[in-house]
Amino acid sequence: MLGLLIAEFPFTVANLALFGIASPNLYRTKLWQEGADHGFNSSPQTILYAYANYKPVKTPVVWSNFNTQFNLVIGVLCMFFYLVKCTGWITDVFYPIISLPLHLALLALWAVSIHVQTAADTIDPDHQNHGAPWYITKNCDISSTDQLKGYCGQAKASFAVSVCMLVIYVCYVLLTIYSLIPTKSAREAHAARAAEKRAEKEKFASSPYDNEMTAEEQWQHMWELQQLPRTPGTAGGMKSPTTPRTRAFHELNGVGGGGGGGGGGVPPPQGYYGSPASPAAPVSPMQYQQLQQYQQYPYPQPEQVYEQDEFVGRGKGQAF
Repeated sequence: MLGLLIAEFPFTVANLALFGIASPNLYRTKLWQEGADHGFNSSPQTILYAYANYKPVKTPVVWSNFNTQFNLVIGVLCMFFYLVKCTGWITDVFYPIISLPLHLALLALWAVSIHVQTAADTIDPDHQNHGAPWYITKNCDISSTDQLKGYCGQAKASFAVSVCMLVIYVCYVLLTIYSLIPTKSAREAHAARAAEKRAEKEKFASSPYDNEMTAEEQWQHMWELQQLPRTPGTAGGMKSPTTPRTRAFHELNGVGGGGGGGGGGVPPPQGYYGSPASPAAPVSPMQYQQLQQYQQYPYPQPEQVYEQDEFVGRGKGQAF
């Protein structure tokens, strides 16, 4: 890529200089007339004679103003995109997927340029030219004057630069297509990334509830979750939220849970820890499952808690 950028710059500047000098009509009509004097092509007067006889004809594109202006415009475009390409290559953002359509378009423009510069001249039946104009196919030494000889060399150089630009853009396109073909290591890395994404998607898509419960059970489970009360003591900021572990301790202590708390121990004497036990509150299915879990793994018996409380309350007269 760097080699092509270096090679493109001088030809782009030369194209701008040559067609800029030739614009709008420095030598085009003079070379046309010189070829007519040697019998190589039609004459500029052929257009005038055709209009005089009410048989208008179009100027051959190789001798038209379109030839010079078109090449000048694509030279400016190529210089603009050359600066864009250099900036993108330096910043590592000129990817092959961007390079391919750009260089295909520029290649098409240069192909049209070559076609225009080598178009046929057949408006004069007696002097038809079906190939490139004489200043490309013949030596410039046949020119009648030194000035025309210089113009002939300049026109020949313009065509040569156009051909070089066409070759450079063909190389750009081939290099871009080659860069788009993934290598073996690139394919393996892509396959690994795709496998990772697929595994992560399957991991988050699957759920144990989806495999263990039917659709009706899942709906019931979601409804039960919505019916659970909000965590008390959190309005206006975190104060003393009630968690399943806190509720289990309350059940053991006989606070807020009645006689059906977890652990199955003997409730403490009334008034020992605080106010009398309140009536049992209704238990939701989820809370019942949590209580069953705590029954399987009970917490320390109330007697052990009493001994600890008596030890803590030492000095208040309760330990003696």
